[in-house]
Amino acid sequence: MHNPGRPFRLVGQLSRNVYDYWKAASSTTRPFVRRVQSALYWLPTLIVFTQVGCTVRTVTGNSMQPTLNPDLSRPRDVAIFNRWSVVIERRYERGDIVAFRSPREHGKLLVKRLIALPGDKVKTLPPHPETEVTIPAGHGWLEGDAPFNSEDSNHFGPVPLALIDSKLTWVFWPVDRAGFRRFPFEWPPG
Repeated sequence: MHNPGRPFRLVGQLSRNVYDYWKAASSTTRPFVRRVQSALYWLPTLIVFTQVGCTVRTVTGNSMQPTLNPDLSRPRDVAIFNRWSVVIERRYERGDIVAFRSPREHGKLLVKRLIALPGDKVKTLPPHPETEVTIPAGHGWLEGDAPFNSEDSNHFGPVPLALIDSKLTWVFWPVDRAGFRRFPFEWPPG
């Protein structure tokens, strides 16, 4: 006769056996092995945190000058990017500095400022073929703070909001520029 509860009891017993083995191994092994076990234990939590919570990125290039990397002779800015507000909450605001996947180059991540949201009208810059664009639903207009030195929406048009990976929250390197702050932005541009 088939017992429908048997698989669950087997899984429960297996998990108890793994726990007992883990506990016994931790108490009888060397400190190095315990550290490795501890790291392996927390690794899934760290992976989930970086996929959904926050991630650290180095911002390179001069397209966001003077806000980021104001002096290229110094080390690059290192910042914490918030993924929760983008991945889970889908909250976008004009003026946010965001990391997004390039619509042209697979695997390339760009950092730009979110200038406009769906329904907004934007005056474009060369090389964009039109002088004014209305942002379609589900898209945003992203530009660097140094507009003539930036690969941005003026090159590839409105960007799907689904390509936004995270938004910059806090610069922590170099130390003299570190801080949790809102970056200056004015809309409409004046």
